Amino acid sequence: MPNFNDIKNIAVIAHVDHGKTTLVDALLKQTHTFRDNQEEMNTDRIMDSNDLEREKGITILSKNTSVFYKNTKINIIDTPGHADFGGEVERVLNMADGALLIVDAAEGPLSQTKFVLKRALDYHLKVILVINKIDRKDQRVKEVVADAENLFLSLADDPELLDFPIIYAIGRDGKTFLEMPESMDVPGDVTPLFETIINNIPSAVKNADKPFQMLVSAFEKNEYLGRLAVGRINQGVIKKGDFISLVNSDQKLIGNFRAEKMYVNEGITKVEATEASSGEIVYISGISEIEIGQTLTSPSFQVALPNIDVAEPTLKASFGPNTSMFARDESRFLTSRELKERLRQEVESNLGLRIEDDPSDSIRVLVSGRGELHLAILIEKLRREGYAMEVGKPEVILKKIDGVTCEPFNELTIIAPDEYVGTITSELGKRKAEMLDMQTDEKIGTKMVYKISEKNALGLRSVLMTETKGTVSLNFLFLSYEPKQEENKKDRNGVLISFESGKALSYGLDLAQKRGITFVDPNEMVYEGQIVGFRPIEGDLEINVCKGKQLTNMRAAGSDDNIILAPAVKYSIEECLDFINSDELIDITPKSIRLRKKFLSKVDRVRAERRTSSVKA
Repeated sequence: MPNFNDIKNIAVIAHVDHGKTTLVDALLKQTHTFRDNQEEMNTDRIMDSNDLEREKGITILSKNTSVFYKNTKINIIDTPGHADFGGEVERVLNMADGALLIVDAAEGPLSQTKFVLKRALDYHLKVILVINKIDRKDQRVKEVVADAENLFLSLADDPELLDFPIIYAIGRDGKTFLEMPESMDVPGDVTPLFETIINNIPSAVKNADKPFQMLVSAFEKNEYLGRLAVGRINQGVIKKGDFISLVNSDQKLIGNFRAEKMYVNEGITKVEATEASSGEIVYISGISEIEIGQTLTSPSFQVALPNIDVAEPTLKASFGPNTSMFARDESRFLTSRELKERLRQEVESNLGLRIEDDPSDSIRVLVSGRGELHLAILIEKLRREGYAMEVGKPEVILKKIDGVTCEPFNELTIIAPDEYVGTITSELGKRKAEMLDMQTDEKIGTKMVYKISEKNALGLRSVLMTETKGTVSLNFLFLSYEPKQEENKKDRNGVLISFESGKALSYGLDLAQKRGITFVDPNEMVYEGQIVGFRPIEGDLEINVCKGKQLTNMRAAGSDDNIILAPAVKYSIEECLDFINSDELIDITPKSIRLRKKFLSKVDRVRAERRTSSVKA
């Protein structure tokens, strides 16, 4: 490990897709963290290491890395930019002393920029503003800097936090500048950014002479060592083999343990260490039972640090075992017990999630999260691990405040081409949204800010994506719980339901496509009660997509050569959560995503509908 005499801990925060991970790539590569012949030197988005992050192009989990510059070790914490993963941001900001706030030179500060900056200022972090993507043709640097300054003014309580340096960057090319360059072709590197970090971010090394104390901000699972407690040493020194105490946030001692092994970051890898001092981010093994938010201390100083404050979930959905006829052939884990156990493990590290038993069904569990994408990523993660499940329609979490039923409200920021403004305002009007601001810019289009209840916002993303041909950008920021608003009555059109199990055939699908769009391909297996299509009118219709053309002795009979089918529509998990009604489920296996009715047979559906009608009456 290189020698160093100081440590700087910085969090990289920004709105989604403003270039955090790309800029971290440049910091890693230009400090020669990798050899020239290592694969990482030719890899983009090094920190987005798992398949889901690479496929979706977003950061989901916070990650730690480090670089060395001028005898200083700089620990870098890369955080998610999407509001649904805000729990990851809140979890790790306590490990930092400063933050790089990345803002797109064209889009400017957006909803998540506001959220992450507010959290950073709450922790009194020293912020460096990085205006990224200054080479965009539609860049508007002066306006973006002014918008960022106004954002700081509106959020900062401490006047000292208003004095922040500004760096101009082309993250993709690894260029940073102290002043806005006149030409984008001038040579550059990340040296100006490193110098700004060294000169402005406070040292993390302090109180090394006091007893050891560290807040557990995360844990990682190791195949051989079990759980590794991850955190930043608040004060003191720890050595390999030392005895340490684990204390709850209520100052209750859980037990004493030995630090069997310790690791620190060096680049994107972990290296074993025999000693670590205050300011360092360490990974400690030897503690069997540990939770995020607990404190590790010296046995002579059993004092807990304040717990991590994480915003509560706003959306919940019912998860249960998969009961479809194909689940056994398409998955490894089928039972309710296996699914519940895996969800309990996830909640331990995913602070934005909550689980509780479903009061309406003992084998199901209610999973609460920060939004539809949060739940969709969880579902996708589980199915890739071999789990099969059925997920119901998401519902907003309501609260009683002073005897009044309240629901969550969000600030919604929309950026879209000018020609779609009428369509968007019409749709938001139907959903009882309140417009807060509207600005038009010839470079980026029209930016609209609305206040909307989360319930009325369900399904909005897919509707606007369709209406604007995928050109709209939507971003939500949780505001507060307010008295429940009158619900927008959204009557979704009907669906096509298979009334027979078997193989879908071209002839049957051709008949179905005369009545709507279809979700299945020829030769795809379907079952009774599965949703196989979407109608352009209200009311569900049962149909036989397994029907083939009747054979006769005529030469042309039985030929499907003249049948031309439209491609099947395939929804993502997030789109499925938007689409389904309360009497429907998403049938999820590692191999397939299907839609189905809760009750598969027509007789059961009619009985359930009668029961519901009698209860309402």
